[in-house]
Amino acid sequence: MKNNPAKRILNRALGAVIPALLVFCTAACGVAGTVDPTGGFGESGAASSAAPAAFSYTQITQETAKEMMLQDDGHIILDVRRPDEYASGHIPGAVNLPNENIGTEKPEELPDPDQVILVYCRTGRRSREASQKLADMGYRNVYEFGGITDWKGEVIMGEEPDFEEISKAIQPVPNLVMTVNGKTFYPELADNSSAEALMEKLNSGPLSVTLHDYGSFEKVGPLPWDLPRNDTQITTKPGDIILYQGNQITIYYDENTWNFTKLGKIPGAAKEDLLEVFGDGDVEMEMYIEWSE
Repeated sequence: MKNNPAKRILNRALGAVIPALLVFCTAACGVAGTVDPTGGFGESGAASSAAPAAFSYTQITQETAKEMMLQDDGHIILDVRRPDEYASGHIPGAVNLPNENIGTEKPEELPDPDQVILVYCRTGRRSREASQKLADMGYRNVYEFGGITDWKGEVIMGEEPDFEEISKAIQPVPNLVMTVNGKTFYPELADNSSAEALMEKLNSGPLSVTLHDYGSFEKVGPLPWDLPRNDTQITTKPGDIILYQGNQITIYYDENTWNFTKLGKIPGAAKEDLLEVFGDGDVEMEMYIEWSE
């Protein structure tokens, strides 16, 4: 088996935390039920029915990140801020790949899916989003360690950016976020009045929707309001987010041809991965807006 220094460091960092957590969980949960050794929890030790989240990255402390940077394991430090932010100051050796440029295709800068990737941004929001997108593309050793604003290590300083010019060119952008069974999705919205209306509604606060199975190719749940319809004949693909009859939201696993309104899509989604996350039976999905920096 290949010796992985990054894994050894991470194991040491977690070694002191896990026993304490186990003691806490046993004490806190012992009255209401029992802890299932597989991770589920329920009355009389019944395992939870929640499906495990497909794809993942690992969040680490900045001290652990510093130790990992000392290893000669071919790792890469990834700065996912804008180029002007990177130019104003960055961690030595970091490669700049803006979060906005990370889509569903593997970046040329990251040809090896097994490479250790250490990801940071300014405050931690974009690094989490970028890390999830990389994990969704199949990168198996992604470690996110927050923002450079908290970094206590060395920083290569550059020229201070012209913040007045940057603020004129860059405005905050609302992003749709969906969470299901601990898994977070960042959908790409369709360019129509239906998607715009959805975002206007969510601007008032988050929304929780109970999704139900329909056939073997979708999850559907009711919306508390009607949205404008832009129905056209669509053959759905895995990850498509559909508005049905103006007041129901549907997540598709597979193909189906009908007159629908497309609200957006979950980029890089595959049928098997969606089925694993959404699971069988009813599931709660939360939708909310997250503003870009």
